[in-house]
Amino acid sequence: MARPIVFCSDYGLADEFVGVCHGVIARIAPDARIIDLTHGIRAMDVRAGAAELAGSVRFMPDDAVYLAVVDPGVGTSRRGIAVETAAGQLLVGPDNGLLSLAWKELGGAVRSVEITSEDVILRPTSHTFHGRDVFAPAAAHLAMGAPLESLGLDVEAGSLVTIPMPGPQIADGQIRCGVLGIDRFGNVQLTAREDDLSRARLDDKRELLLETDEAGVVTLTRARTFDDVRSGQAALIVDSAGWLAAAMNGGSLAEALRIRVGDPVVLSPIG
Repeated sequence: MARPIVFCSDYGLADEFVGVCHGVIARIAPDARIIDLTHGIRAMDVRAGAAELAGSVRFMPDDAVYLAVVDPGVGTSRRGIAVETAAGQLLVGPDNGLLSLAWKELGGAVRSVEITSEDVILRPTSHTFHGRDVFAPAAAHLAMGAPLESLGLDVEAGSLVTIPMPGPQIADGQIRCGVLGIDRFGNVQLTAREDDLSRARLDDKRELLLETDEAGVVTLTRARTFDDVRSGQAALIVDSAGWLAAAMNGGSLAEALRIRVGDPVVLSPIG
């Protein structure tokens, strides 16, 4: 039985890119089930793609093959890789850090190869669409049970590109962190968790200030759900992935704050 393939990209759905990759996989592994995690990653935002992928792995099948493509360096000397994790899942994508947070969540990378096999890569190979010609066929072959080494030569795990996940800087009464992600509703996911509020002695505060470089300061009311605050009011919630998130009931807080992924923010008490 073919292994399931979890597919994540910044391709969007307006063009044929996702469908063509599905077609390539179907020709090689017609029985493989494809789980389209998301194709709405902001174009070329490798860090956001890495965060989305890593946040999903605990909900995916244990035997999944992950196919991830957010690849601003396509056609350059950056490698195409396949990685085996300690938990047994396989990851396929560009060696630009996109896969690194996911393999960390899965116990670490235990083996990796560069995808170079003439039996795997489609020819002629486009300089701009390695998702179709390199990564989709590699994932499909792995889903059908091909050994990792059939894709190419071993790569030293320590040489793989990684994306650091910066932790929050905690002080008494203050959390300095960053914007990890922004979803389509404009909710702003932060690189801090609920227990960081306790560490900063902010857990007993009903309202907190969120300071940004662009928008100055906005007041966030602690809430469990969006409806705990009135329409148009900003709230601080714990999102479905366990991160602190700043949100607006009925609106886009990210748009209101003119905030972007990677921006620094500060949480502090009022007064």
